[in-house]
Amino acid sequence: MKTKTKSSREIIKEVREFARTECEKPTSKYGPGPFSDHFMPTVKYALVLAKEYKADAEIIELAGWLHDMGSIIYGRKDHHITGTKIAEDKLQELGYPKEKIEHVKECIFTHRGSQKINPKTLEAQILIEADSLSAFEDLSGQFQCAYLYEKLSRRKAEESVKRKLENKWKQLRFKKSKEIIRPKYEAAMLLLNKS
Repeated sequence: MKTKTKSSREIIKEVREFARTECEKPTSKYGPGPFSDHFMPTVKYALVLAKEYKADAEIIELAGWLHDMGSIIYGRKDHHITGTKIAEDKLQELGYPKEKIEHVKECIFTHRGSQKINPKTLEAQILIEADSLSAFEDLSGQFQCAYLYEKLSRRKAEESVKRKLENKWKQLRFKKSKEIIRPKYEAAMLLLNKS
């Protein structure tokens, strides 16, 4: 018996639901917050940039929903690697074409700015940009990570968040990305610069 081939929209919807469900599981490394506080803004910015630069929105949206699944399921260390395997398994399960799976995996593998892996495609660079932009959407989440997961003191947390946001700003290559986030970046720097 032949199974019905799923449309791209159906696959994206199922991947989005997979991301939400994984974030909400008791085993999630960071609780349910990352879905609404990180994944949703990342995908929002990724789609804005995809439209601006005429990139493959389908690939970018799938990569956006899956890019940090390695971190959610296994933890932050090497999550760009564990995330590519999770994405491959999930997309194969949904019957997504192999060549497109490879494209999504490349986006996920190169998305971590701290790893300094050069993206090979426009879509991969867009995911890097969107991931960076999302950091400015959730300053309280940045502090939560610094306090709870990194166990930093208040002063060290402020320094860490400031350094992270400065690095995210420096990672932005697209003019449009800097236009979008400049007001939030400047506001954050004003608040975090101690005299």
